[in-house]
Amino acid sequence: PCDPVADDKIFHIVILLLSVSVALPVNFLDQTQDKSLVLAVFGLVFSKLAVSVIAPDPLPFYKDTPPHLKEYLKIVSIFYYPLLYCPLLVCSTLQRRTGYLLGTVLSFSHGSVLLWQKIDCPKTPELYKFYALLASLPQLLCLFFICMRFVLLFVKGPEHDQDLDSSYYTEYVKELLKKKEQTQAQYVCLKVLFMFKSLSQTVFRFPLKLAIGAFVSFVCIYHTSLLLIILVVPTLHIVRSGIDENMFYLMMGFGIVLSEDRQETVNILVYYTWLLEVCYLCAMTLSIVVSLLMLMKSMIQHRSNLRSLYRGDVCQIYSKHKALEPSRGGVVCWMGLVGYQAALYSLGMVLQTVVFFICFLFLVFLVIVPVFYGRNLLVFQEAAQTWSAWVTLILVTILQHVTAKFMFVKKEAGTTDINNRDSLFLLTYLLFLVNSVIGLLVAMWRILISAVYNLIHMGRTDLSLLHRSSQDYDPAYRFYTQFLAVEVSQTHPVMKAFCGILLDLMMEGGRAAHKIQQVEEGLQENRPNAAVLSRRVRRRWQLVYTLVNNPSLLGSRKHFQTQASEANPANAANGTPTTKTGSRRSQAGSRKDKKESELELAVEVKIEES
Repeated sequence: PCDPVADDKIFHIVILLLSVSVALPVNFLDQTQDKSLVLAVFGLVFSKLAVSVIAPDPLPFYKDTPPHLKEYLKIVSIFYYPLLYCPLLVCSTLQRRTGYLLGTVLSFSHGSVLLWQKIDCPKTPELYKFYALLASLPQLLCLFFICMRFVLLFVKGPEHDQDLDSSYYTEYVKELLKKKEQTQAQYVCLKVLFMFKSLSQTVFRFPLKLAIGAFVSFVCIYHTSLLLIILVVPTLHIVRSGIDENMFYLMMGFGIVLSEDRQETVNILVYYTWLLEVCYLCAMTLSIVVSLLMLMKSMIQHRSNLRSLYRGDVCQIYSKHKALEPSRGGVVCWMGLVGYQAALYSLGMVLQTVVFFICFLFLVFLVIVPVFYGRNLLVFQEAAQTWSAWVTLILVTILQHVTAKFMFVKKEAGTTDINNRDSLFLLTYLLFLVNSVIGLLVAMWRILISAVYNLIHMGRTDLSLLHRSSQDYDPAYRFYTQFLAVEVSQTHPVMKAFCGILLDLMMEGGRAAHKIQQVEEGLQENRPNAAVLSRRVRRRWQLVYTLVNNPSLLGSRKHFQTQASEANPANAANGTPTTKTGSRRSQAGSRKDKKESELELAVEVKIEES
């Protein structure tokens, strides 16, 4: 084995001491954080762990690890590497130049040491000589991307405001309440006025956890495909290079004769092993393509599900109506969804590769090769012996379709009805046994289709592999739905925008407070015209309507949590507050509650700000 010049032990001791001192609980998974840095760190940690689990030395502090300690050190490495790279997340969250400078130094140190080691020792003894080099490519890319990103942030400064200070939520509400041009369909259907408006693709942002899950799944697909190729393809090369004339005598002992000529037998075996490799690589390629396609479709479905929950369409995701609020199980699912999704994609790729490989073997060795060489036509010989049964089934199926179209279905005056009922009943009785055989084939086809469908969608947590009435028994989908409940209840853009307005109003000298004072002074001099008042009333009504009637926001409302038992059950069910109502004119002229008027004005100011 090669020993690189850069010693891991000393470097990791120094970095570990720094990591322990800097590892602070910070808000690095917030919706408004810089996604690229967080994605790169999570991908780096997962890639490092995928390599260390297979490496002979799981931790850099030990060389030539004894076998009885290796499993324990692997468990320790699961906690060690996240702690090692935690300072990178802390530096990205602080949004200060000192943090960006420290992050640049740390990422550059990690990347330089790793690159130095791979240049010194590109070949390693485990699995395949270039496995460690190929497996470290995601680490190198993530580290140098983090380094360049920190340098850019250090030069330009932070580009995003954090949490409630972010403009994302106000832009979301502005787009939500923007007046749309009415079309003819909107005039016909008046209920469109009460529906929550969909958002354009430019305003919506993916939650950070879902983005992390997609990126980690992509890294997992790379590592899984690399392992599947390295474990099989080099072995096939060794087997093919070891085929000689002794294989002829070995096969003769088992009664297998491919050819009377020994050299021709060797050539046939070499050719068959080459076909095995081609079939495996085709299966591996198809599995990678399917996994990537499912990952992209999953991201599209995430967007659709989140937008449905944002507008209160809970029943589209859940089989029954429920309040979206945090729970013990929901928080556990929120923490573990990224790891679950990566594991599902990894296991799904393995199963897909095995099944696709078997399918390619049957196609090549039972169909293509026999047809090409004109021998060993086992499938065609079996089909020739049972051709009468297959022809009978095909003719009976065609007969039923033809008679159904021309004899048993009639169309009169734009309606469809059944005709010749006596003949229909007789034909149903006569074809009962034949349809039983067809039903057996349909059952086998149904099993095959279900297996292939579930196998292809194995990695998707946003799609239940069970029926809608039984989807709660699908653990992956249950984890996903509970994750969405926590995510939507905590990061709903309308709720965040409203909380940001309240916070800005309560802060002394806030932007909204100054704007309110300026507007109130201007109102004394110039009274707003009718168009401004109309727009203001409309936007206030839309925002209040959304806050009151959106089912996704019920769990965040104080009266729903504290006064549900005292309120009317009918009102508590839909979240309508139970307050005493007076005439509209008296409510408009009342100036007793100054905070409510300031709050309404703050909402209008925040929405109209550019």
